[in-house]
Amino acid sequence: MTRLLTAFRTTAIALLFVLLASCASGGAQSNKLDQAQYAWSGAIRWGDFEGAVNLIDPKVREKLDLTELQLERYKQVQISSYRDVGSSTNFDAGTAVRDIEIGVINRHTMAERTVRYREKWRWDADAKAWWVTSELPDLWDGQ
Repeated sequence: MTRLLTAFRTTAIALLFVLLASCASGGAQSNKLDQAQYAWSGAIRWGDFEGAVNLIDPKVREKLDLTELQLERYKQVQISSYRDVGSSTNFDAGTAVRDIEIGVINRHTMAERTVRYREKWRWDADAKAWWVTSELPDLWDGQ
């Protein structure tokens, strides 16, 4: 009985160490995701769309080809709210998705409306960073 109890304890301790190691790596990745999402939402919330572009995946960013006119269009709106309405993360696959509701005010007409936006994120193991793989939100959504 003592031998069985010792074997059980040893196995339990080994499993505990494996679980702690996996939590530590997922924890660091989770913290980096929180930081990246905070930086992204802050940039959008405060109208720093040029700064937000720097958080877009470099592969996506080089294809964006944003013109001055497109960036000027973002200066015509004020963001009144930025709300996470649902999210999911798969750390094993290195992906995350957040559904966002953005309050947008047209600076010229002072009319406010709500736009839905889906953020898609990718973990870059080499850079140890999360990148947005979706483009800047379309604040005009067909307008």
